[in-house]
Amino acid sequence: MKWTRSFLTFAAISMLIAACGGTGGDQATTSANTGGPQAPSFEVDPMWPKPLPNHWVLGSTIGVAVDAEDHIWIVHRGNGNARTELGAAQDPPTGECCIPAPNILQFDQEGNLLSSWGGPGEGYEWPSSNHGIGIDPLGNVWIGGNGGDDAHILIFSQDGTFLRQIGKSGQNKGSHDKENFGRVAKVSFDAAANEAYVADGYKNKRVAVIDITTGEFKRYWGAYGNEPDDADLGRYNPDEPLAKQFRNPVHAAEPSNDGFVYVCDRPNNRVQVFQKDGTYVQEMVIAPETLGDGATWDISFSKDAEQKYLYLADGKNMKVYIIERKSMEVLTSFGDGGRQPGQFFAVHSIATDSKGNLYTTETYEGKRVQKFAYKGLAPITEENQGVVWPSVTD
Repeated sequence: MKWTRSFLTFAAISMLIAACGGTGGDQATTSANTGGPQAPSFEVDPMWPKPLPNHWVLGSTIGVAVDAEDHIWIVHRGNGNARTELGAAQDPPTGECCIPAPNILQFDQEGNLLSSWGGPGEGYEWPSSNHGIGIDPLGNVWIGGNGGDDAHILIFSQDGTFLRQIGKSGQNKGSHDKENFGRVAKVSFDAAANEAYVADGYKNKRVAVIDITTGEFKRYWGAYGNEPDDADLGRYNPDEPLAKQFRNPVHAAEPSNDGFVYVCDRPNNRVQVFQKDGTYVQEMVIAPETLGDGATWDISFSKDAEQKYLYLADGKNMKVYIIERKSMEVLTSFGDGGRQPGQFFAVHSIATDSKGNLYTTETYEGKRVQKFAYKGLAPITEENQGVVWPSVTD
């Protein structure tokens, strides 16, 4: 299907296809008796999450993760407008509402708030601009930051106890620095290898892999597996050849179960695929005419054993793509610009729980988290489904 102007570079595609193989489970592709191609279907849950207490409101919400108990974690910046949103936080208060919620919030499947914490504290450097959240195999919470001097990662237990800092604020020395980072966008994990994949990020132009336990740098690479180069590439131009380096930001680096890493090179409107040692495999370009913020913001996989489907958040075009991971073919998408449930304003991050439900966050003026309930496979009928509103039943 050619519903988006996307294409593949088949630099080792036969290897990828062989490795990904078929899919089992209830998220398998269609067979002849289904009458046509299918894809995972979703409906927005307009009642999720439940209202926050204490007159709390979210700021730009720039990270979401799901832990082993299917609890949903978000991180936001608390950056509401002082005059129009945060009257109760002023000195003196200008009104009864509102107050920035703590930076990190934990919800259960029903949308109940389970815990909240975050902010500056003893023994660590809180990021000047929060960005990204990940839950490691032990259940610990990792956050990065994309502020000007943010060159580090912080790790906390789930109750907010500080555990460790990797890197130091203001100490970044570029994409070959093996001690500090360059404004980290997101951290993801390979439990079997005890490795963390760092999308590094807003200043550096690399994927960095570190040991989860020790924080030791193990390897890193740039676009196409090249040695990263921090030279300014200028603005993306769809009429020019594809850049040989990442542009800032490198926004996500997600390892799959079968040995590949999917990297969002956001301003270049592409997802590049690597082996875990940094060997380049292929790339996919999405919505290549997109300028400015770019089209490839974050990735999550379906929860079947084969990770049959890839979900790609496109914050500039206000949608989520559903992609068959084996072929890297866009099957359909959902979403539209707006502020109502099921619409998006800068959909920034995406995560999947064990039941196949999707969770998205929105940055800039979006400032929220949404849940999209997995409804099983459904025939593909539209290029973009628009708002996936709950169906009406008797």
